[in-house]
Amino acid sequence: MKFGYTIVYVDSVSDTLAFYKAAFGFDTRFLHESGEYGELETGATALAFASHNLGQMNLDGQYQKSDLSQNPLGVEIAFVTDDVHAAFDQAVKAGAVALAEPKRKPWGQTVAYVRAIEGSLIELCSPVSP
Repeated sequence: MKFGYTIVYVDSVSDTLAFYKAAFGFDTRFLHESGEYGELETGATALAFASHNLGQMNLDGQYQKSDLSQNPLGVEIAFVTDDVHAAFDQAVKAGAVALAEPKRKPWGQTVAYVRAIEGSLIELCSPVSP
């Protein structure tokens, strides 16, 4: 078994890909001609987006859409960066919702939280030192 990818279901795949480029600097790896599915260039493991329509279809209606007007769902996506403050500022400037400004944790890591335009909880963090 190996971890293949994460798919986040969204209102607009193309708008979400554009947001992740502006907010976090990730290029688009792939966007299906239907506009229903796309992937970011994130390294070995893909971060992908699919339409809410696909979510409903794939799960026979047993599906709950993320909603920015409610608390985040119980999962986060973490992006590691050497400059959490700059990443946080860039994300908010691109339209992310600020949840927690960068803070140095007792173990030495700097961590901040934002919500992406589709409602995902995003952790921006510095590398963890062993």
